[in-house]
Amino acid sequence: MSTPNKDIGKVEVRIKWDPSPHGEPDIDLDIIAATYRAEEPYGSPAYLVHFDSRSPDGTITLNRDSRTGQGFGFDEVMTIELDRLAERYGRVVVGVAIQQRGGRKTFGEVGSTVVQIREGYTTLVEDDFAGVGPSTAAVVGEFSRTGPGPWVFRADVRGFDAHPDAFAAVMGNRASGA
Repeated sequence: MSTPNKDIGKVEVRIKWDPSPHGEPDIDLDIIAATYRAEEPYGSPAYLVHFDSRSPDGTITLNRDSRTGQGFGFDEVMTIELDRLAERYGRVVVGVAIQQRGGRKTFGEVGSTVVQIREGYTTLVEDDFAGVGPSTAAVVGEFSRTGPGPWVFRADVRGFDAHPDAFAAVMGNRASGA
């Protein structure tokens, strides 16, 4: 699915999943946003936002962080205020990684996973990770712009087999064939 949406201002990234079965280690999914400089949109990220962090300018904030998947509705929520992001940034890539503390876990082994990216009441992308079931991390979409132009969204669910730290380093790489 690759529907470009233009002139996006403020989005919310939300994920939910079922807690682990009784007696098994907790399952912890994390939203990660990588922000890239306009002059190096495929270089190293200028900064990352994930659990226990926020962007230096406060435009990307993790509002809710779950380490177990327990609760009602969406377990983890991140707000990205693209309309406030400085012009020196031209790309933001959003991904989800599974913490691997209790042994290797893939999306196919986590029950009822859902990721949504919404702008207001409009859902830009919703996915259940079924297409990346053997993966331990996935990019779910990217926002980009040229100079002061409007932000454009591209849904891009691609799986990675990487620990969260390694995933954060490669999540913004060009997709094969891109």
